[in-house]
Amino acid sequence: MSRNETEPVVIVGAGPVGLVTALLLARFGIPTVVLEAAARRDPTGSKAICFQRDVLDVLDRIGCAEKMIARGVTWTIGRTYYRDTELFAVTFPTAGRSTVPPWINISQAEVERYLLGLADAEPLIDIRYGHPVIGVHQDGTGVEVDTATATARVVVRGSHLVGADGSKSTIRQLMGIGFPGRSFSDQFLICDVRADLPFPNERRFYFDPDWNPGRQVLVHQCPDRTWRIDWQVPADYDLEAERASGALDARIRKITGDAPYEIVWLSAYRFHQRRAEAFARGRVFLAGDAAHLYAPFGARGLNSGVQDAENLAWKLAFVRRGHAPEGLLASYDIERRAASGENLAVTTRTMEFLVPHTDEERDRRLAALEAALTAPEARARIDSGKLAEPYWYLDSPLTTPSGPVEDFPRAAGAVRPALPGVLCPDGPCVVDGRKTRLRRLLGTDLVVLTSDEKHADEIAERLHGLPVRTYALDAIDADGVIRAALKAGPDTVHLVRPDGHLAAVLPDCDPDALARAVRRAIGHR
Repeated sequence: MSRNETEPVVIVGAGPVGLVTALLLARFGIPTVVLEAAARRDPTGSKAICFQRDVLDVLDRIGCAEKMIARGVTWTIGRTYYRDTELFAVTFPTAGRSTVPPWINISQAEVERYLLGLADAEPLIDIRYGHPVIGVHQDGTGVEVDTATATARVVVRGSHLVGADGSKSTIRQLMGIGFPGRSFSDQFLICDVRADLPFPNERRFYFDPDWNPGRQVLVHQCPDRTWRIDWQVPADYDLEAERASGALDARIRKITGDAPYEIVWLSAYRFHQRRAEAFARGRVFLAGDAAHLYAPFGARGLNSGVQDAENLAWKLAFVRRGHAPEGLLASYDIERRAASGENLAVTTRTMEFLVPHTDEERDRRLAALEAALTAPEARARIDSGKLAEPYWYLDSPLTTPSGPVEDFPRAAGAVRPALPGVLCPDGPCVVDGRKTRLRRLLGTDLVVLTSDEKHADEIAERLHGLPVRTYALDAIDADGVIRAALKAGPDTVHLVRPDGHLAAVLPDCDPDALARAVRRAIGHR
């Protein structure tokens, strides 16, 4: 066994993205050393609160989604208002009869505690606090990371390095990777208030309400009678001055009324739209806020960071275990930069509508809102944040195309057909007499879904020795839910990556075509 196969993957940053990466790698038996500059502390501040269904599936694979779902506030409806008039509502249906809710609200700090508990119990994960990184050196066989502890300089050797160290990423700077983008001048006041309020369990977005004239307010319910309230405030807003003057209490009282309330957490900050010029440099990779920053209206920040972690983790594991060539890792930059480009485009359009910078833009927004009061067709122009969803890897080098994709629905929030590159739908199934669901079969191998057991046996024999598990829909999909969601025919074969994305959809059980699709999905060309 080579040194590279026994060395850990080094992860910089013990936030949620770094911890998810480490926990996913542990499922493959890959050790990690997690370097965190700060001393260990109890996570505080709710920060991100909205977790999307497909991200909950990732967290389910590492063992904390059930606790999150039981604890969090589930919601399926997002409503948008202009002043006191509801303009429209968006409902998130359950796809494929998944038991995972489309959205839950739960504090990021609470989720971090779950992740830390899992990491502390995992012998393959070594978290080292108080280890700021001061240098990175790499060669053809691995990386060396220089850290400066309180008492000494420590060098940590690993096969690869994942920089999950936030928006001011030291790793990104040491690699000389630019972080272009823009910042918005208006501030946003984020306040978590514990109170008994009459709002239901749903996302509510208000344009120009009486309690924040000329600007926006977003309201979400969280556990423990806590409400996340986001106010858009002027560029020169001074939180401490407002608190001292009593104006903050008056602001909150416009929503809570006379009900008693308690401030759980609050912060005022500006939003940024930025993307790293590269997500990979040799054996060094960027993930989460180190790679991209989005305005939070749409919950695309932490959700996409978790998807970065899963995309990278299975590829690192396949390379480390000898299942795939080193070249597989190049697809991380290709796929996740494309995903971040889509997220930037969506959130930039949202912010341009929420925070117009010129009189012309403000007049155009006002006209759109006024028109939407009486003209339903005008409501499509109202942008209160297109909510997060998984990206589609139609053009990835790992994807085997199944035909033209010019008509693929690319608009934010559109229903995506089950084409190669799209996330595989979920559904109930029975495996070895045990009730489960399709996405719980994913995570550590490629999965082949074929029509019957005869085809499944032939495929398993043909692909022997490759990291592939085969299931016959006739055996596991008694209700036909999965077959319907996939639009599977009597002979079709679906190849699913460990991260749940379809790598290929083949019209028949051609062992040679499937073998080529498998090789392509793991980086062989």
